[in-house]
Amino acid sequence: MKESVLIQNKNRIKLNVNFLKKDLVFTISFFLAMASCFFQSPKIEYLNFPVLISLLNLMIVIKAFEELKVLDKFAISILNKCNNSKAVSAILILLCFFSSMLVTNDVALLTFVPLTLVISRKTGMPMMETIILQTIAANIGSSLTPMGNPQNLFIYSYYGITALPFFATVLIIAILGIISLYIFIKRLDRKELSVEIPESNVNYPKTTIIWGIVLIVIIASIFGVISYKAAFIVTLITAVILNRPLLFKIDYLLLLTFICFFIFVGNISNTSVIHSLANASLKDSESVYFHSILLSQFISNVPASILLAEFTSNWKPLLLGVNIGGLGTIIASMASVISYKLYIQSNPSEGKKYLLKFSLYNFSFLAFLTLIPYLIFKILKIF
Repeated sequence: MKESVLIQNKNRIKLNVNFLKKDLVFTISFFLAMASCFFQSPKIEYLNFPVLISLLNLMIVIKAFEELKVLDKFAISILNKCNNSKAVSAILILLCFFSSMLVTNDVALLTFVPLTLVISRKTGMPMMETIILQTIAANIGSSLTPMGNPQNLFIYSYYGITALPFFATVLIIAILGIISLYIFIKRLDRKELSVEIPESNVNYPKTTIIWGIVLIVIIASIFGVISYKAAFIVTLITAVILNRPLLFKIDYLLLLTFICFFIFVGNISNTSVIHSLANASLKDSESVYFHSILLSQFISNVPASILLAEFTSNWKPLLLGVNIGGLGTIIASMASVISYKLYIQSNPSEGKKYLLKFSLYNFSFLAFLTLIPYLIFKILKIF
């Protein structure tokens, strides 16, 4: 009897360990959140409910479109217009780059990464590199507009910046970013695609139209046109009426990952050590620029911008730094976590491989985009 209990306990422990190994980002976020609680008591204010609710809304809609075969239709349309894998990847990457300027990097990735995974399933093409470049493209593209990402919106409103100085500052990131992406896209494998897939009809077109309207409502809430709470109620009621099982197919672990990171960031950002370091370090434009990039690697670029804004009036190096700082580690930009989670859902055994390749690509972009703008602005005596 004792032996059977011990065996059962061992199996449970093994299952838990395997679960933690399977989702490394959630595991890291969970332990970071727990460890930070020893230094600071967590507060409910740390949780960014507009982001969490908007993320849940988008996950529900994208899952609905997936089941209605809307993504399949888009995938087939792209495949039938391209005769090689590199062309397919280029379209998917550029879609993320340009759309993120308008609908934020999170929304761009939640929309187009599932589409990339559908194409991968239909053709058997490995899409890891494409999804990593989509993530980089979304993080760079979103830097060009105030509404492209949360840190831009915060800095734009906090410092009362007007449009022309804002665009003049961030334009260098977008230009260098698109050049870098072009170079990396050229390096992708080119495989001829001889598939001609018959156009598929969208299941339940009336239902698709309803979900399309819900998506518009969600995007309106992201832009602040309507309340995110109202958008959540609309999304939830639609799901309950049209497809209740949909609510059980959402990756709630992604939401938990975000919650853990919010707790970690909130706890660390409010420690006296961080505040003392910020006061001592932010002496000039150069220090603001490099510290915002560095800090973003550990607490992500949105909280880094909020924290550092309290200690500096130099908004230009801060704006550049937190946008460039979204590259690098997987938590430097929370949008990167979304891509990772979506990818390992379809490829659960490739988590470590993805993280290694993601880090290689992202730190390459980070090094290039840190150095070149710095040298340009140094020559122009902006720094």
